[in-house]
Parts: sequence; C-alpha cells; structure tokens
Amino acid sequence: MHHEQPNFLHERKFLGQGIVVGVDEAGRGPWAGPVMAGAVWIDPELVERLPFALKDSKKLSASKRQQVLTELTKLGLLMAVGHADVEEIDRVNILNATYLAMERACIKLQDKLKSPIKTILVDGNRSPVFKDMTKPKNMVPIVKGDNISLSIAAASIIAKQTRDLFMCELHNLYPEYQFNKHKGYGTKIHQAALDSLGPTAHHRKSFAPIKKLIQ
Repeated sequence: MHHEQPNFLHERKFLGQGIVVGVDEAGRGPWAGPVMAGAVWIDPELVERLPFALKDSKKLSASKRQQVLTELTKLGLLMAVGHADVEEIDRVNILNATYLAMERACIKLQDKLKSPIKTILVDGNRSPVFKDMTKPKNMVPIVKGDNISLSIAAASIIAKQTRDLFMCELHNLYPEYQFNKHKGYGTKIHQAALDSLGPTAHHRKSFAPIKKLIQ
C-alpha cells in the first residue's frame, strides 16, 4: 500500500483567502491529564525547508519528535498550544474540551500572527465549535489530516510533545502511577495503579474506568 505523505496542497487551495493554519489535538483518549491542541502557521516560503521527518510524524520516537520541534522553531514556524484541564473535561465532556483546547491554541496563534486566521485545517471528521474566537471563513476537517497536511502534521507534533512532557512532570509528583510510561492512557500498569491507589486529582472522573472506582 502506498504510504501517503503530508504535503501543502490543502494549504495552497486556501492561501488566496488569507492565513491558513493547521490544528490537531493530543490526549482525547487517556484516563488522566489535560487534552492539548497545537495550532501552526507555515509560511509558504518555508515549505521547501521543512525537516523531512515531519512527513512521518506518526512514526517518530519521542526524542525524534523533540528534534523536529526544535528544527521547526529554529525555522521560525509560528506555533501555539492550548489545553483544557481535567475539571473542564469532566464538566463539558471530552469532545467540547477538545474544541476548547483547539480554540485556545488558535487564539494564541492569532495573537502571534497579529492578523485574523481565515482558514483552519483540522484533523478529524468534524469542525470544532468555537465560542470566543470569531469563526474563520473556512473550517476544513481532514480525516487522517496529519498524514495529508503539513500544517496539521506540525500541529500534531507540538500537541503530542507538549502533552507528553506535561505527563512526565506529573510522573514526578505521582511516580507510582508511571505516567511517564503510558501518558495517562488506559494500560494494564495504569489500571493496576488505580486499583491499588485510587485516582489522583488529575484523573478524569467522567471516564468510565475512574467513575467505577469512585461510585
């Protein structure tokens, strides 16, 4: 099967209408920790200079991901991260919390850009609902977007890397849960820690495996 590589075609389609950014999230599935979103604007003039590894963001090891992120920062890509914390996830549900994180990332990026975002390319099959930010002209969901759009691939890397670092910091506070290994996802190690120690303040109480423990 031909492995598709992300390119700049979707971005080019909308460039005539103004600024095009890519957005992706990390951490929708885990039982613990925040959900984060990355938003990235790639200057069309930088496309040829992007690190090749960006084209395989899914397959990158953590250290390689950090390396790509450092290269993107050096190139001068404009990036921002937004998050929604556990309390928000439990209050508004994970889908809405993901939209919140995406919106926060876009607002931060728009501040850095100092001009309005006209098009958002977003990973997935639905358009996020924004509450505070003026709706951009085009909201374009792209299924498997991180394999298709370079902007989304870059957003995916910054979201995942930022979240992983946060979960490693959480590991220092709660070493017995081994957040550094599973990043909050529902693994056997994680389940075993929950069974013996119960949830932390960073666990999502609205998620079934935690809900079960606190009822």
